[in-house]
Amino acid sequence: MKLTATVLDAPDPRALAEFYRELLGWRIGADEPEWVTLRPPGGGAGLSFQLEPQYVPPVWPADAGQQQMQLHLDFEVDGRAALEAAVAKAVAAEARIAEFQPQRNVRVLRDPAGHPFCFWTDDRP
Repeated sequence: MKLTATVLDAPDPRALAEFYRELLGWRIGADEPEWVTLRPPGGGAGLSFQLEPQYVPPVWPADAGQQQMQLHLDFEVDGRAALEAAVAKAVAAEARIAEFQPQRNVRVLRDPAGHPFCFWTDDRP
């Protein structure tokens, strides 16, 4: 058994796949109206996006009675400069920086559909 993908629900799977394709540089695999996949170079688990017409973006940090986050994606970058460059690239592709930032070497953002994701680095001053 092997993990082949992490699947994100979205009101527009193609648009969300395009965001992550631009961010990561991965190639599109399947491209159907209700299902789109991204594949990393060299193989391995990718990302998939499925249509969910009732999708509600999660609230983060959690708030009682609100849609809870079920998962988030973490992307490691190499150093503080790369962290800031990754944030700038994501924002240019229509991500939003989350108000709450829990750690110095982590930046929490929201993709265009509202899923939280993080860039992080081990680089310590």
